Amino acid sequence: MSTGLIIALIVIVAVVVAIAAVLTLRARGPRHGANLKRRFGPEYERAVARHDGDTKAAERELAERVERHGSLEVRPLEPAQREMYEARWTAAQERFVDAPREAVVEADRLIAELAGSRGFPADGHYEEQLAALSVHHAHHVEGYRRVHRVARTRPDGTHDVNTGTEEMREAMVEARALFEELVRPSRHEGGRRAAAGDRTAPATRRAGHRTPSMLHRRQAKES
Repeated sequence: MSTGLIIALIVIVAVVVAIAAVLTLRARGPRHGANLKRRFGPEYERAVARHDGDTKAAERELAERVERHGSLEVRPLEPAQREMYEARWTAAQERFVDAPREAVVEADRLIAELAGSRGFPADGHYEEQLAALSVHHAHHVEGYRRVHRVARTRPDGTHDVNTGTEEMREAMVEARALFEELVRPSRHEGGRRAAAGDRTAPATRRAGHRTPSMLHRRQAKES
């Protein structure tokens, strides 16, 4: 076989491989995007908006989050830990009536601590913690983002006084969904808890029905 023929065959094979790779990427692309959209829900739309409508850039960011945090193993909570977190959340909700900002600050602190206890990035690494939470609790992280934004202090140590009570109330209510996701036993813990009798309902569940009315009472007092 002549050298020219060998070179021609190599070129042909290279072209065929390149075409196959392009076709594979095109075939996988929409499905990959659809999977990310389904997995991240509102976080997908938020990422696209942050990238000025560039879906490819948004999908690269979300895919990187999955690569970094997708294999994270959620740690179980001890029953005493769960009761402590539930009691603290209930106390924060009740405190909202008279001190809404302090309640939101406590909610922000509490979610960060609880997420750390479950194995998510901690030690003040808010952005990384939020990214990890978005991989596993994509439909509920916006509440955490909102309470953190309200609770965050300025460089001079003050808060944004323009944040209204209604905005803080909405942030608190929305953040509660993530709190309940994090404090809830995981699948393998569920059987253990059922075997123990699950004698008492979580404090968040007990308080869940009265909390909105308490927050609305605060709003009514101000109107």
